[in-house]
Amino acid sequence: MFYWIMKNLIAGPIVLTVFRPWIRGLENVPRSGGAILASNHLSFIDSVILPLVLSRRVSFLAKSDYFTGKGIKGALVRGFFLATGQLPIDRSGGKASEASLNTGLGVLGRGDLLGIYPEGTRSPDAKMYRGRTGVARMVLEAGVPVIPVAMIDTHKVMAIGTKVPKIRRVGVIIGEPLDFSRFEGLESDRFILRSVTDEIMYELQRLSGQEYADVYATSVKEKRTNVVR
Repeated sequence: MFYWIMKNLIAGPIVLTVFRPWIRGLENVPRSGGAILASNHLSFIDSVILPLVLSRRVSFLAKSDYFTGKGIKGALVRGFFLATGQLPIDRSGGKASEASLNTGLGVLGRGDLLGIYPEGTRSPDAKMYRGRTGVARMVLEAGVPVIPVAMIDTHKVMAIGTKVPKIRRVGVIIGEPLDFSRFEGLESDRFILRSVTDEIMYELQRLSGQEYADVYATSVKEKRTNVVR
């Protein structure tokens, strides 16, 4: 009930009126059953816009930092993420990565939609970066289709480091489902995982029109941080 109130009576009307998102390919989202929505990641508001334009509930694996903010802003962000079904995860690797995988598999096992950002973090410069193979492992273990999603111009609304969003229109392009059932049982093969991930990223790049860089976004961010220091 809280989710319905937040989406339809509070956050939804405000956000949709302000940013007037246009959407293409809505018919590609299955009406029932588990599926992964694999999206590019340009802005913090990606996780806000996408759930609001879909009729079905979608849960994102969101970094735990979004749930630990202080003050009024922190409380508002935490409340919105919890109300819209976002799931806090630890991205430190190791056992945390395994826990994230199990959390995602639980969502898919219930027949729900799971949102994932294969790049692992927001793009630092609007380019598309190399995908992490965790998405491929989840796809193969869950045996669900992948729905590619391209967020358009969200970085122009709220880029990294921006505290106040700009008012402008954004877009969402939803591609046709990708079927990886041909790789069933091969979730431990790292070459297969890379192949599946690259196929997903290729489709995301095609839909979004972003320039592609075959390196991890986290590496680029780390280099920039070291230069600033």
